[in-house]
Amino acid sequence: MKELAYQFLEGRISRRGFIQTLTALGVSSAGVTGTVRSLEAVSPSETSARTARDVTGTGGELMVEQMKAAGVKYLFTNPGSFEVGFFDAFLDQPMQLIMGLHEGIVISMADGYHKASGEPGFVNVHVIAGTAQSAGQLYNSGRDGSALIVTAGLIDNERTDDELMLAPRPGFDQKDVNRQFTKISWETRDPAAIPVMLRRAFKVATTPPGGPVYLALANHALEAKGVSAAIYDRDSFLIPDEIPPRAEDIERVATLLLEAQSPVIHVGDEVSRSGAQAEVLALAELLQVPVRDANGPFHNFPRKSPHYAGRYSSQSHDLILRVGVADTGGTSPGAPDAAGATVVWIGLNTANIGNDRPFDLAVIANAKLAMEALLDALAAMATRERLGVIRSNRPALEPGYREIDRTMVGHSPMHPDELGWALEQELDANAIVCSENLTGSNQFFGTGFRDNEKTWLSTAGVGLGWGIGASIGAKLGQPDRQVVCSIGDGSVMYSASGFWTQARYGVPVLTVVCNNRNYQTVRQAYARYNGKMKKENRYTGMHLGDPNIDFVQLAGSQGVEGARVESSADLVPALRRAVAATHAGQPYLLEVLVDREGDGGDSTWYQEFKLGNRPAE
Repeated sequence: MKELAYQFLEGRISRRGFIQTLTALGVSSAGVTGTVRSLEAVSPSETSARTARDVTGTGGELMVEQMKAAGVKYLFTNPGSFEVGFFDAFLDQPMQLIMGLHEGIVISMADGYHKASGEPGFVNVHVIAGTAQSAGQLYNSGRDGSALIVTAGLIDNERTDDELMLAPRPGFDQKDVNRQFTKISWETRDPAAIPVMLRRAFKVATTPPGGPVYLALANHALEAKGVSAAIYDRDSFLIPDEIPPRAEDIERVATLLLEAQSPVIHVGDEVSRSGAQAEVLALAELLQVPVRDANGPFHNFPRKSPHYAGRYSSQSHDLILRVGVADTGGTSPGAPDAAGATVVWIGLNTANIGNDRPFDLAVIANAKLAMEALLDALAAMATRERLGVIRSNRPALEPGYREIDRTMVGHSPMHPDELGWALEQELDANAIVCSENLTGSNQFFGTGFRDNEKTWLSTAGVGLGWGIGASIGAKLGQPDRQVVCSIGDGSVMYSASGFWTQARYGVPVLTVVCNNRNYQTVRQAYARYNGKMKKENRYTGMHLGDPNIDFVQLAGSQGVEGARVESSADLVPALRRAVAATHAGQPYLLEVLVDREGDGGDSTWYQEFKLGNRPAE
């Protein structure tokens, strides 16, 4: 704990990362708050001096020195030849290179690392080709607001010849390829500017609302010699997000809560990012208020709490208190709020506050600080007796969490509910679950923020290929907690090279493949369309059998052991062996064959074709 405190004081770990680490270590919410405040009261003179230092070297060496000063611990990369100036400088540095075999999985590794640790993820990909190939996962990170610094080499197409191999096409810029998936994208051709542009990248990526940024660096800039620049540590360029609320705003919100007849709390990702889960739970319990969660990458409220009321939906509430919500819809706009309801929005993401619906009050503040202030205000404004009357007059809450229906156990093929229930029972109580199992039985996971609750990580972008890489990054970010990748069979094939990374670096992730040999999410959408495919029970491009993919062999070819479960009786013993393997420090894959659900579940039709059997022309 002492070393962790020194890291925080010296700026080697961010405030957010420090809070998340303390919480993961079991420190209470009050203890976390007290520790952070006491350390922040320490004057700069009592810690290391934070001054600039001048460095002379290659452009790549300047880049590496600024990375170290920014606190980078891991470099997630798929290396390329035109980044040689950078990788030559990286040799023998006190940072660990984590290699992925495709740029997409490199991005998802950094994304999972950021979500689990609170620290920005640092990435390097290969010039324009690697930049383009990272797009799918960069979309996910942009959608989730993940703080990533994505760098790449650049072959300069604005010199003598603009038709160069692995350069942007004539007249185009490399920074424009993925611009819409980033907060901002830059290019630099000046080696002396590399440190200041990296500092700018860290600042923009981490300042709320966070998000990925992109910096392309010309290969000649990385290779330039004898370049001098100033290097600053992270406290010189990272902007704190501890913005307190205005007292008058908090007093008004407290009054609204005390006077409301049927309030609801709608929580979003800023609750998890700021560490405000305990305060939200305390507020819900204090005033008997249901809590609904946004459709984001975190579970921001304990699923087993009787106050959890599911995902947000428009109901007859007279007060809607939104805390840290960035988005109210999904693949289509969300339903409007209840007519006549008073709407309060708390958070720092001013771009999304009121983006698709009106509000009565916007409180621009850090979610945790705002919730702490709100609890203090309520304690000052209402007696215990008044609070008791308010709770008794509020509607009774029906627990949203349900245990398994035992009629779903023992089927062949196995019902997905049996797998979901077994995972909840057999995994560590505080396991981190990285889920890319879109139609799995995820309702059984007892997720939350307390010691005996699992942590849920996913991507609101739902672009396939996230889970395996993200679980690797999450385990690197929280090495002392069990990390499980719950993933569908279709999703695995977007990122299967991640097993190689698990094996090379000994990252003991448990990957559980829910295998129904079908793109079930898409098939169910086809069925809802209610057209010819549903009528004829033939769903185009959905069946993933013939041949069946052997996921155990796929992982084994890359150095990860595994097993397949085909019967209900074998599930729990196999799961316990898998858990034991990861606790012993080895990655492991468990493939579980499950039944398909919904319309068309019995269909294995596909449009058959064999090239060698085609009719003669």
